[in-house]
Amino acid sequence: MSEFKTVRGMRDFLSDEAEMLRYVEGTARRVAGLYGYEEIVTPVVESYELLAAKAGEEVRSRMFVFKDLGGRDVALRPEFTASVARLVATTLRNEPRPFRLFSVGAVYRYDEPQRGRYREFWQSNYELMGSKRPEADAEIMLLTDSLMRKAGLNRFAFKIGHVGVLRGILNQEKVEDKTQSAVMQLMDKKQYDEALRKVEDAGVSRECMTVLRRLVEFSGKDVLAVAGEIGVLVEGYEKAVEAAKNLREILGLLLESGCKTEMTVEAGFARGLEYYTGLIFEVYVPDMDIALGGGGRYDRLIELFGGEPTPAVGVAHGIDRIMLGVQTQKNAQRLEKAKSAMVIPIKEELRGEALKIAQMLRDASVMVEVEVMGRKMAKALEDADRRKMDYAVIVGERELKEEAVVIRNLRKRVQETVKIQRMTERMENQSTA
Repeated sequence: MSEFKTVRGMRDFLSDEAEMLRYVEGTARRVAGLYGYEEIVTPVVESYELLAAKAGEEVRSRMFVFKDLGGRDVALRPEFTASVARLVATTLRNEPRPFRLFSVGAVYRYDEPQRGRYREFWQSNYELMGSKRPEADAEIMLLTDSLMRKAGLNRFAFKIGHVGVLRGILNQEKVEDKTQSAVMQLMDKKQYDEALRKVEDAGVSRECMTVLRRLVEFSGKDVLAVAGEIGVLVEGYEKAVEAAKNLREILGLLLESGCKTEMTVEAGFARGLEYYTGLIFEVYVPDMDIALGGGGRYDRLIELFGGEPTPAVGVAHGIDRIMLGVQTQKNAQRLEKAKSAMVIPIKEELRGEALKIAQMLRDASVMVEVEVMGRKMAKALEDADRRKMDYAVIVGERELKEEAVVIRNLRKRVQETVKIQRMTERMENQSTA
C-alpha cells in the first residue's frame, strides 16, 4: 500500500502547535468578548454565487469550487465577510443596529504553499455593521491592536489607506467599475506601472494621470500630515477630498485613543477584495514579509445581497500567521496548564480504584492519565516522565487500607504518602519547578 500524505497546502497540527493555535483562537474570542462582539458560526460551504459576488478576481480564481450532488455550484469559504453579510441581509435583517459579530474557523484558498501561506488556514473575523461613523473604523483597528498585544506580539505595525481616494478620482473620470477593480488588483500586487497604464488606456485626463502618479509614491509615518497632504493633492476630485478627510478623522481618533502602534499611510495602498469602499488597513510584523491581518470598510455589500443599506467595517486576522509572528519574535507566552498526574495501580486488582482516584483528581481540574498498558512501576514512571507529567499517583494495597496514596513529585524526585481526600490540596501547595 502506498504511503498516504496530507493534501498539498494542508497540514497536521501536533499537540504543541494545536495548543498554540487554540491559545491564539481563545485570545481572539476573549478580545471579542471585551469589545462586545457576539460569536456566530457560519457554514464552511456556501453557494459559489454568494462567495464570488464581490470577492475580487484574485480570490475568485483561487476558490475551491465544485458541484454538489444536486448539481449546484458551491465553494469552500475563502473568507468570512460574505457569509456574515448574507446572515445580516436575511435572518438578522430586522434586528437593531449596530451588529458586532465575531467568527473563527478555517478558510480555504488555492494559493501556492509557502512560509505563512497554506490552502487551509485559520482566521478570526470581526464585523461592525450599521455605523458609517469614523469611530467604528477606529474601533476595528483598536481591536486588532488589542489582539496582537494579548496574543504575545510586541513589534507590529499598521499600513493604512483609503479606497475612497482612488475610487473618487476614477469615478469622476468615468472609469467603469470593472476596470477600477482590475486597477485595484494590480495595485494590491504593487504592479503600479501596469495599473497606471490600464487607467491611461481608459481615456482619463492628463491631470488624472499626474495625480495618480504622485499618489502611488506618496506615503509616510506622520499619518495626520500625510492624510492632510493627500487631501490637497486630490483637490478638484470632490469624493476623493471627502475620503482623505474621512481618513484623517479616523487617524485622529486612533491617536486620541492613545494608540501608540507604528502606522504608515500609503496613498496607493489597495487590497484584493472588491467590496471595500473606505478605510483599508493591514497589520504586519516588520521582520516578516506577510500581513497578519487586514480589513476595512464596505458599505454596499449587504445591500448587494438583498438587505437594507447597511454601512459596515470589518477585519480578519490570520491565526496561524499570528502564531508564526509570536514564534519569530521568540515571545511565546507560557501557556498556563493544569497540574498533571499519571495514576499508576501497583496490581491489576487495583485498576478500578485507580480509575476512581483519577476521576476525583479530574473533578478537581487536574489533568490525569491512567497507566493502561500494564507496565511495571519503573517503566510506568519512566513513561510519566516522558509525558512531562508533574506527579505520579501510585495506588497501592497497603496505602489504600489507610485511605491514602503515594504522590511522587516528578520534578523534584521526592514522594510522600497522602490521604486521598487531601491529594489535590497537597498538589496545589507543592511546587513542581
